[in-house]
Amino acid sequence: MPLVVIGLSHHSSPVTVRERFAFAESALPGALQALRTAGLAREAVILSTCNRVEIYAVSDLPDSHAAARLQQFLLDYHKLPGLPGGEMYAHAGRQGLEHLFKVACGLDSMVVGETEILGQLKKAYQTALRHQHTGGVLNKAFQRAFHVAKHIRTETNIQRGSVSVGSVAVELAERIFSTLSEHPVMVIGAGETSEKTARALLSRGARSIFVSNRSHERAVALAQELGGRAVSFDDWAAEFPRIDILVSSTSAPHCILDRARLEPLMKARKHRPLLLIDIAVPRDIDPSVNFLDNVYLYNIDDLQAIADDYLQQRRDEIARCEAIIAEKAGAMMPAGSHAAAAANAALPGLGQANA
Repeated sequence: MPLVVIGLSHHSSPVTVRERFAFAESALPGALQALRTAGLAREAVILSTCNRVEIYAVSDLPDSHAAARLQQFLLDYHKLPGLPGGEMYAHAGRQGLEHLFKVACGLDSMVVGETEILGQLKKAYQTALRHQHTGGVLNKAFQRAFHVAKHIRTETNIQRGSVSVGSVAVELAERIFSTLSEHPVMVIGAGETSEKTARALLSRGARSIFVSNRSHERAVALAQELGGRAVSFDDWAAEFPRIDILVSSTSAPHCILDRARLEPLMKARKHRPLLLIDIAVPRDIDPSVNFLDNVYLYNIDDLQAIADDYLQQRRDEIARCEAIIAEKAGAMMPAGSHAAAAANAALPGLGQANA
């Protein structure tokens, strides 16, 4: 199977690096077309989430050359000069297939066993499929990955105690505030991650939720579903005197909140503690706000610490899942393939992250 995977994830690089490589959803069809037009791939899928940016490709180039060219494509596309080394990883052949399976099953996620990544992977695949950038190899690989993910969910306990990134964010809120019912919440960005976070907040007792989004109609719809109130995107800052928790997950290419904007808002709040949870990539909130008194900012990487609390109880299940993945990958490809190792060895500076 001429499959090559290259990318970077929360295992290999911090959010300060990942956010520079993120693809807007609207940019994916054009990026996929650019890949194929440049002769780098005859089939391709791009996965871009808050925790990873990966290209899955079928190329006519030798594995090591394909991986190097795909790396350069990422750099060129985002107009970046390069990386210090080790942030990107490459896999080919059977190792690439096993990596895809692990991603689909949540084994490579920040919160091991979470299911949100499967939906994101399906969406990335559907985008490539709809624009005719997949073929026999990737169609078979991705369909098998979805099947393996379903098999592992039913045959193992890998999801026991697992939570989504949104739920982890809520758990962090409960560490700052003893009860959520007394602390109004605002969610900026009405996408899937924001919606799941808002629902998790409600399940933990939150009763007052404001929703703001560039599409006011979407904000109204989500607010109605959640029993909250929609706020115009241009006016969300006016609600700061009322809220104590802000969850931000927009697709803005730059920060929407920085120290200069937040400082007067804190005075209006009489400097009550404010929890800011920034789960956007690129980040929505400038890190400089941490220098303000009574402001607690956590980004997507900070959630790793809470996620680690769940890892031990699932450690035994990970071994079971990896055995299933090896068996399923072996059924598609001969055992003993070392193509991925060869691809990595041929690429100076490309470390193999925890895949």
